[in-house]
This record gives sequence, C-alpha cells and structure tokens, in this order.
Amino acid sequence: MTNQQQPRWGTGGISALWLIRPFVRRYFPRLIGGLLALLIVDLLQLGIPRLVKRAVDLLANGVASQMALAQSALAIFLLALGIAGCRFVWRYLILGFSRLVERDLRDDFFRHLLTLDWPFFQKNPVGSIMALATNDLAAVQLAGGMGLVACADAVIMGIAALACMAYISPHLTLIAVIPMPLLALLTRVLSARLHRRFLKVQEQFSRLTEFARGTITSIRLLKAYTQEDPQAEGFSRLGRQYQRDNILLARVHGTLFPISGLVSNISLLLAIFFGGRLVIVGVITVGDFVAFISYLYLLTWPMMAVGWVTNLFQRGMTSLGRLDEIMGARPILVNPAQPVPFSTGSTEISLRNLYFRYAGQGQAALTEVSCVIRAGEIVGLVGRSGSGKSTLCHLLARQYPVPDGVIFLNDVDINRLSLASVRLHVAYVPQDVLLFSDTVAANIAFGNPEASQEQIEMAARICRIHEEILGLSEGYQTRIGERGVKLSGGQRQRIALARAILLDRPLLIIDDSLSAVDLETEQEIISGLAAFLPGRTCLIVSHRIAPLRDAARIMVLEEGRLLAQGNHLQLLATSPFYRTMCEQQQMRHQEKEL
Repeated sequence: MTNQQQPRWGTGGISALWLIRPFVRRYFPRLIGGLLALLIVDLLQLGIPRLVKRAVDLLANGVASQMALAQSALAIFLLALGIAGCRFVWRYLILGFSRLVERDLRDDFFRHLLTLDWPFFQKNPVGSIMALATNDLAAVQLAGGMGLVACADAVIMGIAALACMAYISPHLTLIAVIPMPLLALLTRVLSARLHRRFLKVQEQFSRLTEFARGTITSIRLLKAYTQEDPQAEGFSRLGRQYQRDNILLARVHGTLFPISGLVSNISLLLAIFFGGRLVIVGVITVGDFVAFISYLYLLTWPMMAVGWVTNLFQRGMTSLGRLDEIMGARPILVNPAQPVPFSTGSTEISLRNLYFRYAGQGQAALTEVSCVIRAGEIVGLVGRSGSGKSTLCHLLARQYPVPDGVIFLNDVDINRLSLASVRLHVAYVPQDVLLFSDTVAANIAFGNPEASQEQIEMAARICRIHEEILGLSEGYQTRIGERGVKLSGGQRQRIALARAILLDRPLLIIDDSLSAVDLETEQEIISGLAAFLPGRTCLIVSHRIAPLRDAARIMVLEEGRLLAQGNHLQLLATSPFYRTMCEQQQMRHQEKEL
C-alpha cells in the first residue's frame, strides 16, 4: 500500500445506527423487558380514568355508596402501586441498557483508535477526539435511554389514549386532534434546524476542549512568554462562541416545547367546549366527559414529548454520525494477506531507491536513498533540520506506508511482513519524548511490565540516569507528573531511552533523543550502548557529530538524499559537506567553553 492512500470515512446519518446494532442485539432481552414494563405502566394508567368515570357516574346518578367508592379508591391505589413498581423496572432495565451501550461503544471507540495510524492523529486534534469520547457519547446514551423511553411511551400512550377517547366519542376525538397536524409540521421543520445547530455546538465544544488541552500541556511555555492573559482571552472567546451556539440551539429547542404545550392546551379547550355541549344534550355522561378529559391529559404527554424526543434523537443521531466518521476511518498501514515469518535475531536493513512523500506535500521527504545497514552495526545519521532523518526513522518503525521493494529487513520486503512482527523487532525512541503520569520505574518498564527491578536499574545505568533517579524523593517509585513535568528535558530523554533498551529488541532507533543531554553525557551513553548492543543493529540520529565519531558508519542526509556515508575519518576526507558541519560544530563548542 502506498503513502498516497487515504483512510475511508463513515457516512454518518441514519447509516450510523450500525454502530449500536451489535449492542442492541447483545442486550435485547433487557430492552424488551424494559419496554414490556413500560407497556404495562401505560395500560395500567389507562385503567384509572375508567375507574374515575364509574365513580363519577355513580355520584351523578345519586346511586353511589361508601362501599362502591371505597372499592374504586382501592382499585386506583392498587393500580398506582403496579405503576410505581413497573416504572422502577423499566427505568432499571432501559436506562441500564443505555449505560451498557454507552460503555461498550466507548470501549469499541477506544479500541478502534488504537488501530489507527499516526497520520490520522495528525489530522484529528486530541481535543476533538476527547469531545467525542465524552460529550458525544453522553448524547448517544441519553437518546438511547430517556429518548427511547419517551418515544416508546409517547407512541404507546398516544395510540392507547386515542383509542380510549374514540371509544367514548369518535366525534369529540376528531375535534380534539385537529391541532396535531400543525405540531407534526412544525416539528419536522424545526428538527432539521436542531440537527444543524447541535452539530455546530459539538464542533465548537471540540475546539474548546482542544484549546484547553493545548493550554494545560504547554503551561510552562505560556508562563515563560507571559501569555496567560492572551490565552485566557482566547479561551474566553471560544467559550463565548460556544455559549452563542448553545443559545441558538436553545431557541429551537425552546420553540418546540411551547408549541407542544400550546397544541395540547388547544385540544383541551376544544374538548371542554364541545364535550361540555355533548354532556348537556345527553350524548355522553358526566363520567364519560371526565374520563375523556383524563385521557386527553394522558395524550398531552405524547404531544409534549414530541419536542423533547425530537431534541434527544437529533442530538443522539448527530453525535452518532460524528462517532461514525471516526469509526469509519481505516488504517493506512495494513497487514499483507499472507505475511512472511520474520526471522528472529539480528536485523539487516536494506534501502533500495527509497522515495517517500508525505500526503499533501509537494516536495519529497526522501529521494533515491540506497544503503545497507548490516546486522549488529551502529550507524549514525546526521544532516540539517528537515533533511529527512526523522522520516527515515518513522518508515523503519512502520509509522507510514512505503511502496513495495524499497525497504528490506533481512532481505525480505517490509511490506510482506506483518506490522506486529516488524514493530516487535524495533525499539524506537522518537524526538518528542512521551512519559506517563506514573512512577519512574513504571515508565521505564512500560514496554516490558514483567521486568525486574534489577533489569530496570541496569537500563537506567546504561543511560546514565540511575544516580539521578536515586536522588529523587522516592527513587524509582517517584511519580513524575503529566508528561514527566517534574523532570528536566535531559532526564526525560534518558528515561525514554532506558525504556527502549529494556525492550531488548534487535533494532534500536534513537531519533535525536539525546538533544537535551550535554555532549559529554551523550558520548558516555553512546559508548555504553556499544557495550550493550553486540549483535543488535542501532541507528542513532543526532545533530551533533562528536558523539558519533566512534560509530561504525555515519550517513549524511541533505534535502532527502543520501549525500555521503563512511566512518568519521573517511567523511572528513571525502565529504566537504560533512567536514563543514564538523568545523561549524567545533567552533560553536569552543565558543561556549570560552
């Protein structure tokens, strides 16, 4: 697969329902049980107006007795108990169903994120992804919980109440439902606006979250540049826009509820006016009239629920569509159909006219790079910033796809090897060191959690960080804060290098990961690596040439091309570019000493 291929995205909308279909199947018995309990509640509620009708008719006809009224009251009480019990059941089952769906969808979302490549995360800010994992999932849960309940309840109760009303008086029922088409029309119009405005709210929330994340992670830089006030103003500006978007959303949402209430009250007005006339002329009894009004009140909730349910479902579908875009993304790097077994032991790297260009970039990052890094060889890689050094490391670590026939490991095309097998052979230390908010020991043992304390300390000694760790408040058990904020830049880099060494893999790639360490310490670390690395292949990227003088070979990159290669003395004699780099660095070093 070439580096030009792009991830495939989901379509969103109604098709996004495929995301929750497996969970609906998984928890279907719970859902059905909850809906049955809801159905029972609605049916029990329909019985109360019938009992009230009977009591009112007895009173109106003057034939009521205390025993008859007591029986009606007891029946209503028992129905109320049944309603309360079944309401608890449906709340437990259906709301529990929505929480289980939310949990499983969040797990699937997180697992899917772990399958995606680095280019995906370059295009999608962390704040946006966090908003999806929190705010959008909460909207889906609310739609699948209270939204589902309200919808089912409104449908069941609406149909049943209309049937009971029609049983009392079809003519009066037709009159009472005259305003309802207006509600349906307005709901259809407003729901489209609701979708668009909620989408804007969620997108703005993503921007707000990303801004807050970036501010917190760069707090030291902000303070150093005294940018607290501008950053606070930037956050406030985003917050004001978020507030404005929410107000626009609230206008639509707020319109639905009053309209629903207005329609239900108009229906009630029509029922009282025309129903009262039917009682006067004796078409229906007083009990029928009271029961009809009671059923109309039961129908009021479905009419009121139209606005709320529409809001919940539109929010849920919008969020589900946003989640579907991420869940529809596919990794650019894929395993071959029939991967070739990767031999264990030392690793030889062969580059054959390697050409690579990042997607969307006009200029190639690497052009016609050809060389062989022999198994067990320590090779230095130098060059100006932007010459392609890190790009080569990324490709060897299988973070980006390459064409067939350009990178070979032990004479096997890298595209014929499974991604896991290649990555399990590589210990990679990137430029941007990442440490976790955990102990020093846990950070070093991140890739090898079964490592003993002795092994952890051995890796730390090789990286010349052991004594400094012992000087911390709790030694190896010291918690280092978010991204290692309690440590210096050099300490963070050496802990990250110790983590890679502890993996004990055949290929070690160090991508300028000692830039914050002083020159003498860097030379000591590389000398210690030489003693640790017999039989292992090591590629060391550095802007400083001095620590690489003892490397078996040094490769020089310039503008994505392999300009020269050889040991230090050979390059001094044959490469003017390398010689100039050495002289410039030596002069800068002498100036610092003075």
